[in-house]
Parts: sequence; structure tokens; C-alpha cells
Amino acid sequence: MVRCGVAVLRKYSNFIDDLRVYVRGGTGGMGYPNLGGEGGRGGDVWFVARERTTLKSIRQKYPQKRFVGGAGANSSVKALKGEKGKDCEVHVPLGISVLDDDGKQIGELNAAGERFLAARGGLGGSLATNFLPCKGQRRTVHLDLKLIADVGLVGFPNAGKSSLLSKISHAKPEIANYAFTTIQPELGKIMYADYKQISVADLPGLIEGAHANKGMGHKFLKHVERTKQLLLVVDISGFQLSMKTQFRTAFETILLLTKELELYKEELVTKPALLAINKIDLPCAKDNLGELMTQLENPQDFFHLLEEEMIPENTLEFREVIPISTYTGEGIEELKTCLRKSIDAQAEQVNEEYRKKKLLLLQTSKEEQTNRSWHS
Repeated sequence: MVRCGVAVLRKYSNFIDDLRVYVRGGTGGMGYPNLGGEGGRGGDVWFVARERTTLKSIRQKYPQKRFVGGAGANSSVKALKGEKGKDCEVHVPLGISVLDDDGKQIGELNAAGERFLAARGGLGGSLATNFLPCKGQRRTVHLDLKLIADVGLVGFPNAGKSSLLSKISHAKPEIANYAFTTIQPELGKIMYADYKQISVADLPGLIEGAHANKGMGHKFLKHVERTKQLLLVVDISGFQLSMKTQFRTAFETILLLTKELELYKEELVTKPALLAINKIDLPCAKDNLGELMTQLENPQDFFHLLEEEMIPENTLEFREVIPISTYTGEGIEELKTCLRKSIDAQAEQVNEEYRKKKLLLLQTSKEEQTNRSWHS
């Protein structure tokens, strides 16, 4: 059993996943009343998704966090139609949701090159505006980052998620024998012999009540939303956060993690999931593993032994259950193989659904053409 003492507190400042910025479209140019000239429209402000960009780099490069489009050119005798002001493009990371000040989502950028119009430039002066220019759109928005990864590691503190990430990828997360070693999400990539890569996000350890934002739960749980699959990492000997909290067995830990995911966002428990049972090198691990496997076969048979608030509405259906030891390396290669198979199967399923939709659209289009020909 792992019992964690007083957590070492650290600033959650190296990693930024929310940034509040001010955006304003450029003012339009003046019109030319005598000749009916029209001023140029003000420049727009665009958010453009770009790889290898972070919110931290934006904050460092633009400490004022203000982005303004260029002013439109005034109409003149030489150029009756004024030129449009210069657009302001802000490069943002992939996985950004754009929220207004009320928290409503107004945009999303998930793939490199995707663009979002954050503030439109004002119209140039013309007959409609009495040749006076209009000011550009202005507002304050939040850039909310949710990591995009193939696999998200989910577990309580000290389950061994960081050790696992360092074993299966080239990432170098901080590892120590106390709770909350991981205080910011860490990304790594599993490299395979055929050059296939799978991205893995090590998310900071959850605690009971994370769904209600206990222990910065919302800040961590939101990063699970955009992972394609979940890998729950559980200590076979159980978990206890501190002397003041209740000891939980490995089976109870799995149910509690499922419950926290479900209460935060119900769709999370519908994601494909695998289970890594860590620390099987410890004494009594084999006996505990046998008991856990029995419980996982028919979890409902053991619900009567648990407190009602611990039982999730839906239990996770694990594609694979892999016993591992990040200390000895046992089961690590098998886990990497299972992750590859699961990700490939999901990709094939997505491709098959896409092919079916495309086929259905073609059939519908042909039927419509046949009907039009018959009517004519």
C-alpha cells in the first residue's frame, strides 16, 4: 500500500492552459465626400492554430495581451478606394477553445492552419456612413487549452503515471516518492519500429472530489476531453492520500476514478479505455492481482460491499488489462503493443464510418439525379 504524506506544494505556473486577451479590429479609413471615395476597411484579428506554439510563449512575447488590427487607409484623390488595414494574426496552440467573457464557446481550433476570426475590422467611410469610418469590433476573450493526445494517463497521485510515461516514451517527467509530483500535464510520444507514433499525456493525479474542482480537478480533468483513449493506471496495493483519508483498494480506486470522470463529463466514460495495473513487483501483488481480476470480471457482484456514493452509473469496459511494473519493466512492451492495437482499431473504425457516410452520400446523390431525370 502507498501512503502519501504532506504534499509538496508547487506553483502551477510553468504550464499555462488559460489566457485572457484583448482583441480589437482596426478602424476603417476616412471616406472622400467630394469624389464619393470609400475608406479602406480596418484589419481583422485572427487566431491561427500552429504546432509548437504555447500559451506561455504568447504571454511572454505579448505581455500586454492586446492584439489590434491595422487601420484602413483613407480615401484620396490618388486612391478613391482606400486599402484594407493589415490583419493581425496570432498563432495559438492546437486544442484551443475560444470563450467570451461569459464563458460561452465561440470558436475552436484543433488542427494546424485552422483560423478563427476574433475581431472584425471596422468599415471604411462611405456614403452609407456619411464618409465617416467605423471602429472595429472589440472584446476580451479567453483562450482555453485542452491537450490533444492519443492516450491520456488517468490515476490517483503516486500510481506511477510519470514513471510509466518515462518508460514508454522519451519524455522526462519529474518522478519522486510523494503525492502530486506531476503538477502540470506532460506530453510524450511512443515510437514504434515502423515509425508509427502515439502521443501520450500524463495528467496530474486526481483526488476524490476532482469533479467538483477539488484539488484543481477541473484544470486537470479538462485535458482528458480531447484524448482519444484513456489508460487508467492503478497501484495494485491500493492508495491512501494521507493518514486523514480512507484507504482504497485497487478495485475501489478504479471505481472512484470512473466516478470522477463520469461526474465531470458523462461522455468521458464512453471513450475506449485500457487498464495498467502497476507495481506488480511488490510482495503480495500476485494475490491482490488475482482478487482484482475476479472483481473486474463481474464488478456488479461486489457493489454491495461499497459505499453508494463510490459506485458509478456506468463501469468502464477495458479493452485490455495489463499488469506492469515500471520498476522492473515487466509488462511494458506488452502495454505498448496493446496501446498500438487499440489506437489502430479505433482509427480503422473511424475510417469505416467515414467510408459508409461517403457511400451513403453518393447513393443519395444518384437517387436524386435519377428522380430529377424521371420528372423531366
